[in-house]
Amino acid sequence: MSNSDNATQKFHYICQTYVEKDAGRAGQVTLKIDKQFEYSNANDAQNRAEREAIRDDCAGADAYMLCEDLGTGEVEAPSFLVRLGNVPEFDEF
Repeated sequence: MSNSDNATQKFHYICQTYVEKDAGRAGQVTLKIDKQFEYSNANDAQNRAEREAIRDDCAGADAYMLCEDLGTGEVEAPSFLVRLGNVPEFDEF
């Protein structure tokens, strides 16, 4: 990657947590995004996901990276650093 590529891209490192949500009469539990935290590096996002995932009120946690093209505003699909506990399938993300 050249320096000009770096100037047109921004990397986002996200920790996202999930809680279980009762779907009502159907009785099927679904996941709902609870919290999102953004960090300046992958290690901090992964460490937060690991801490959040062990909380009693947390069903699961993801840490992932997104690459944003600053010229077009397009964002690539997430690149997962870690997926812990009960997390949605990628196509539900």
